[in-house]
Amino acid sequence: MLKRMFVAPDPGRLRLRSAVRAVLGISTAVAACGLTGHALPAVITGGLAALLALFTVTDTTVRAQAVTTALLPAVGFPVLALAAGLQGHALLRDLAFVAVAGGAVYVRRWGPRGHALGVFAFMTFFVSQFLRTVPGQLPELYAAVVLALLASSAVRFGLWCYERRLPPPPAVPALPGGRGLARTTTRQAVQAAFAAAFALVAGQFLSGERWYWAVGATWWIFVNTASRGETLVRGFRRILGTLAGIAVSLVAAVPLDGALAPTAALVAVCVFGIFYSAPVSYTWMMLAVTVMVGLLYGLLGVLEPSLLALRLAETGVGALGAALAVLFVLPVTTHATTDAWIGRALHCVHGCTTAAARRLAGHPEADPAPLAAELEVLLGRARLSLAPLLHPLSPLRARKARARRVLALLDDCAREVRGLASVAADPVASHDARLAAACWRVEIALGALVAPDAEPTAPQPADAAADAASHHPVTDAALRHLHGLEKVLVDLAGPLRSSRPSSPVRS
Repeated sequence: MLKRMFVAPDPGRLRLRSAVRAVLGISTAVAACGLTGHALPAVITGGLAALLALFTVTDTTVRAQAVTTALLPAVGFPVLALAAGLQGHALLRDLAFVAVAGGAVYVRRWGPRGHALGVFAFMTFFVSQFLRTVPGQLPELYAAVVLALLASSAVRFGLWCYERRLPPPPAVPALPGGRGLARTTTRQAVQAAFAAAFALVAGQFLSGERWYWAVGATWWIFVNTASRGETLVRGFRRILGTLAGIAVSLVAAVPLDGALAPTAALVAVCVFGIFYSAPVSYTWMMLAVTVMVGLLYGLLGVLEPSLLALRLAETGVGALGAALAVLFVLPVTTHATTDAWIGRALHCVHGCTTAAARRLAGHPEADPAPLAAELEVLLGRARLSLAPLLHPLSPLRARKARARRVLALLDDCAREVRGLASVAADPVASHDARLAAACWRVEIALGALVAPDAEPTAPQPADAAADAASHHPVTDAALRHLHGLEKVLVDLAGPLRSSRPSSPVRS
């Protein structure tokens, strides 16, 4: 696990840049709130707002990121007012919290912006329970949030906006939806609401003061998951990370007893760890989050070992609620999710192959590069969906072997498509009859996976001029990639068909 975090690829040092910028942005936000005379609860609220803005706003363009960041208070302020107003009405507060938990998952259907706004809404309600916010504190909290967002945005969009020098990443597409309960985000919203209700009730049996930990744990387990298997594995990793974080807190946070300077330094280290580890290890991220929460409780003067033990128990309750929800409430199976992502990826391969063939045939407007980048994102989501089957604790050996085979073939597929797109970008690329035939065979292999009942179309005959260029080195390179892609697609048919007779990949 340690090796995975520090040896994981970091192209362009983007994880490192993101982590360092987060420390700078959040430190600036906290300093701004503190220097303007805000009380400690307002400083914590402002720091959390800055952290969420930097962590959850992931739109593909800088302009869209700025718009989403500007919209955060429009969502957070009403939720904060609702939570503060219901602080003395336990039943209404609990019902509102469950509704916010479900709604914050439901809005994921609107992409990165919906995801960021949903997370901000939920965490605003959560932090109001953490700080026991009352209506009289709202003006100061609002001012702190606005100031913190302005300070962190000055770092993100002004002082250190490295995204302006990078091509915008392809958007992460949503799973194919449908209507009503056929849509994955709708089903997950119902699951999240059920899990939050379970965690809320069970958490209050453990503690009448810290019950919200269980709700927070169960809700965050649903973030960035799309299937039953992903959610179960994420719950396990959350418990493991929390347990490790409590062990670190006992030797790092408890002895400090809220001392300001060393606590602030360790919080900065935790912020770095959250941002640096999040893309590669949820367990390590949870370790950093747990230590940071312990340090904040130390600042509030209530940290002690029994509180850390309670946090672990509440986390276990939250993970149990999430597990029960995904197993018994409108379950979204790993098979269905994996097949959907692979199906999207195969259709993207089709588009990339077609664009490359047209580019090689002399159509300069055809460009397979964007589709090749989108394919990387889709295959990444397919790998993430298959990951639960590869977990060391998975007892399903046959399915684990098939998943390993599928992952290896998907990696081969991505390599061949990258090579084909690179060759097609060559300005001296040419086309001949062999390319037409190879593209047709790839179409046949794709058709066998996505539409097995369709009749293959005959390849178009090439003219004599195309044959004359049949030994161009660029064309030969394109042929090697097309032949490799054809072989990968043919090999994929076996494990995909054996996984489920009525796979959505072929429907």
